[in-house]
Amino acid sequence: MKMDRFPRLPRVVIACLLVCLLAGCAVSPAKVTVPVVPSLDLPRYMGPWYLISVIPTFLEKDIYNAIESYELAADGTIKTTFTFNKGAFDGPAKRMQPRGFVIEGSNNAIWGMQFVWPIKAEFVISHVDPGYTETIIARSARDYVWIMARTPTIDVARYAALVAKVESMGYDISKLVEVPQRAATVQPAAPGS
Repeated sequence: MKMDRFPRLPRVVIACLLVCLLAGCAVSPAKVTVPVVPSLDLPRYMGPWYLISVIPTFLEKDIYNAIESYELAADGTIKTTFTFNKGAFDGPAKRMQPRGFVIEGSNNAIWGMQFVWPIKAEFVISHVDPGYTETIIARSARDYVWIMARTPTIDVARYAALVAKVESMGYDISKLVEVPQRAATVQPAAPGS
């Protein structure tokens, strides 16, 4: 098919989309502008994480019971399963299965997350506590962020500390949305805490 059959404006749009597509393929530690954990024990990080709060992508708006699970594949990639209910606790069950690629030279803490080939979105593990019970995944673009925990609930004090970390990274925390789990996502702090 000859390109001259297409009007000039659509050709320019197609060319711009191709450039953006190719630019999105590369994730590099040198380009990361958010905090990165010094090293990540990848096998320990694997398993289910409950979404506690998120600055959502368009797919993550109005989600309930959201869980992101990671499994280390034999080829070194990370099998990812993201499940949630759309619109309500009993809303339609949804499942996405992107693939994570650990970026060389990142001490396992920077991933390229691939939803559609060949695009790999930057995922930066910016925080994980010593017990591997809570984490923050951020992006240099500061467009999306994920606060997750191994349990569906965390107390108010822990949540406030995680939100403060997100804010210190330069995010607009007014965009954070708590993700409802069957039990309330954020629990009142224990007496005396």
